[in-house]
Amino acid sequence: MMEERIYTIPLRDVINKSVRNKRAPRAIKKIKQFLKRHMKADIVKIDNELNEKIWERGIQKPPARVRVKAVKEGNVVIATLAE
Repeated sequence: MMEERIYTIPLRDVINKSVRNKRAPRAIKKIKQFLKRHMKADIVKIDNELNEKIWERGIQKPPARVRVKAVKEGNVVIATLAE
């Protein structure tokens, strides 16, 4: 059974509470953590488009929030950028 949801994930706390050169990696971790909690899954995979969106302005300036389409198949969630 496939389950599909769209989330707006806030990343501003990652930006405000992190050292400059760790912001983008921590944003990726926050997205994975958020989807594990909300979709109740063990494995979260991030699509290349979403990864590029987080990293497009470099390591120091990830976006403040990101809209994500999460598709759950079994125990695996695949996160893509929502249009």
